[in-house]
Amino acid sequence: MLVCRYWRDVAIDTPELWADICVSPHDSLEKAHRKLARSKSVPLDITINFTPRVDNPSGAMESIIHAMDLIRPALWRARSFRLSVPNKPQAHAALLRCKEEALHLESLCIRVFHSMQEDHYSSPCLPLFNGHTPRLRSCSFTSFNFNWDRRVVSNLRVLQLGGYWNGSSPSVDTLLDILRGCPGLEELALRNMSDVDPETCVSLEHEFMSTKVVKLPRLTKASFYYAGIMRTRMLLSQISFPALESLDFCYLDNLTPVLEHLRQQSLTSLPLKYLRIESSFLNEPKFIILLRRLTSLVTLELVDVEDITCFLLKSLSSPPVAHPWVCPKLDRLNLDGCTALEWDALRGLVESRLSGRPPQLSSASTAVASRSSFVSTASASAHIHALSLSRSATPTMQPRRLSSIDVTRCHQISKEMVQWLKMYVRDVRCEPAKGIWGESILP
Repeated sequence: MLVCRYWRDVAIDTPELWADICVSPHDSLEKAHRKLARSKSVPLDITINFTPRVDNPSGAMESIIHAMDLIRPALWRARSFRLSVPNKPQAHAALLRCKEEALHLESLCIRVFHSMQEDHYSSPCLPLFNGHTPRLRSCSFTSFNFNWDRRVVSNLRVLQLGGYWNGSSPSVDTLLDILRGCPGLEELALRNMSDVDPETCVSLEHEFMSTKVVKLPRLTKASFYYAGIMRTRMLLSQISFPALESLDFCYLDNLTPVLEHLRQQSLTSLPLKYLRIESSFLNEPKFIILLRRLTSLVTLELVDVEDITCFLLKSLSSPPVAHPWVCPKLDRLNLDGCTALEWDALRGLVESRLSGRPPQLSSASTAVASRSSFVSTASASAHIHALSLSRSATPTMQPRRLSSIDVTRCHQISKEMVQWLKMYVRDVRCEPAKGIWGESILP
């Protein structure tokens, strides 16, 4: 874009506009050199990104070294540093040039794409930044071996670890030591790790009985994605998280023991608002007992959970007599891939959340449910209005109306059922039916 020389001078003399430095196959060294010169002495956001490519793999090493040699004199004023390289030798060569102190560094991200690679570069090139990063608050490491040095991961607010397999995966003791050094941690993510030895965990359980629980009063978000069920179970049994609001469990086999730890935490404080469980097994009655304690839950996502049946939906729609509603603030429900659910239970859940009372087969609702043909929007609106009038007459706390339901890959839900859901739920997501040529039939 062409501008007059006055605007050009204003842009060049504003160093904050040139503080974002990026070197990649699409961002040249010349551009990075020009930005470094114009940024003067302001803090920098540095990104070196070389994703795995088939063409010219040997040239990537040379480009990474040249990029680090260019940026190295300015690392002392880096505010964030992100390094993404295909393999460990390239990461080793790049990090050997990170020896100067980083007084302004707040965020550090190192990612090695080939995480299963085993070579002699598994030994760490420490200490990074001479071990002096007083402002570092966010660390994200993928397949980067830092020898679990506490100097690198201390006093953090965000910790993300992933891509550690076999002998390089962290033990439970190692992770607990790291968490003890981060009392102000707000986000924890463990992803793609080999599980710990079950026999080792049995001996650790006896040792943990005499150790103090690690307190994380500011932890609000936690994610465990293929992190090993034994590791996840032992960690949750030894940490306290009274402010946790978001929790993910993915590919963790049997979650039943973990649910018990969450229930014990809920006896004191567990203001969970978001819960996602994917491709894991669980005991449905114990899961419902936990849900009764999660009164702040807004979003519940159950993806490919075969143990979820209509019993869960009936518990959400028909609370016991003289008992409060289960998850009264529930607003979004994801049942992607849950093929064991029955339509009657799902319909009853939607109706009960409209009226604020357990579903009853009144004449009006029976007529709406029994018809497989299209129901007009006017009759649906009249039915909703009648339910809202009955809701206002009850003095007890009423459940929130569902605003989103995801029934993708629920093949037992027909087109007519989806159309009925769309009249009462604002956002209904489903897998569209396909025609003979693969075209979408259901909008």
